[in-house]
Amino acid sequence: MIPLSSPTSVLLAGGGSAGHVSPLLALADALRRRHPEIRVTALGTQEGLEARLVPARGYELRVVPKVPLPRRPSADLLRLPGRLKAAVDAAGRAIDETGAEVVVGFGGYVSTPAYLAARRRGVPIVIHEQNTRPGLANRLGARWADAVATTFASTSLPGAQRIGMPLRHEVATLDRAAVRAEALAHFGLEPQWPTVLVTGGSLGAQRLNDTFRARVEVLGRAGIQVLHVTGLGKEFTPEPSADGAPYVVVPYADRMELAYAAADLVVARSGANTVCELTAVGLPAVYVPLPVGNGEQRANAAEVVAAGGGVLVDDSAFTPAWVDAELVPLATDGERVSRMAAAASALGEPAADEKLADLVDRAAESRSS
Repeated sequence: MIPLSSPTSVLLAGGGSAGHVSPLLALADALRRRHPEIRVTALGTQEGLEARLVPARGYELRVVPKVPLPRRPSADLLRLPGRLKAAVDAAGRAIDETGAEVVVGFGGYVSTPAYLAARRRGVPIVIHEQNTRPGLANRLGARWADAVATTFASTSLPGAQRIGMPLRHEVATLDRAAVRAEALAHFGLEPQWPTVLVTGGSLGAQRLNDTFRARVEVLGRAGIQVLHVTGLGKEFTPEPSADGAPYVVVPYADRMELAYAAADLVVARSGANTVCELTAVGLPAVYVPLPVGNGEQRANAAEVVAAGGGVLVDDSAFTPAWVDAELVPLATDGERVSRMAAAASALGEPAADEKLADLVDRAAESRSS
């Protein structure tokens, strides 16, 4: 039986990108483990990843209209008040019809309407910000929130506390050493070689793909085994040296925790979720930030790089020549890789999902008291 102070219904608002949807689902899972009878409803748009991922995970999705904020004066700016009202009304209906006792926002298009609707109803608001530089929705909502949590210590929001990134339970509880043999066998890798995992996420990263494709034979001859997750539709057939280490290409890893267990070193973009997953499982990395936006990916990796758990390389500098001069010596230096792994692990927050669930419980309790 659920204690009286525990929430019986929560509304989780966030969507559009994996950066919002992944922590939302991690919290949903944590709440369901903690309170098996709880009603968890997600608020999203028809266009975002949440439209597919939320129902697939077994949670109800309520849809609100997407309300992009125009960056410059236009006809869209004139339509903004009406669109925002429609979205706030839809969010309000979701709160009322589900009996939500707490609204948790992760930023993005759907969070602003959810915060406004919750504020009107006196429903507690809990916010989680994934990036070092908070978005507009969370900067607004933080003014009224009962609790504000961040992934990174450097994130500036009123009253914020750093808890880390809520992660998938399979990653947060991963014991890499215990499942390494299973992981290597799963991907057709061999235990005698150091393993570099290359990943650009589900969409892949063209810079990483092109650079590594040009160095398949060199890496094999150097005794470096590679597991290359290229992204869907971007796979290729490698031609490693006959007497060297294996080079395995897969378009997508549906069990990413096994890819982490097989790896000794990772080469990846530095999205917030990637950085937090790697530190949680204690993996050192070469981070190649995506050179777009206002430098969010570079900022995401700054803390772990400063601590010695990673190396930062500009996208334009990540070339086959860099692989020859820097990556090969690093990947074959077991002592250095071990030191980096320890530094990365020291920054990991594998229990962030439970910490965020604690904040939700406290918000519900404050409402009922």
